[in-house]
Amino acid sequence: MKVEARHTFSIYLPTSLYQKLLDQAGKGKISTFIKQVLEEKLEKEEQQKKEKLRKQLIIAHQRITKNHKLKKELVLWDETADDYIKSRNERD
Repeated sequence: MKVEARHTFSIYLPTSLYQKLLDQAGKGKISTFIKQVLEEKLEKEEQQKKEKLRKQLIIAHQRITKNHKLKKELVLWDETADDYIKSRNERD
């Protein structure tokens, strides 16, 4: 099992927040608690970014699909107009 490098840093918290943290995590377990909370937060944000990208891709796909339908409809109208013009020319 590979041991991951660690970094130490200092943070400043209001006493009231520190007390809540101490009550929640327990003495001597604050570092582990903060690590878990940060991991959960970062994972949640990554999932939200993925979901946002997924929705953007769906919207883009829907737009492309609509454009293909429009292109097909325009081709059909163009063919219809050509047929109409040809039939009029043949009558005249």
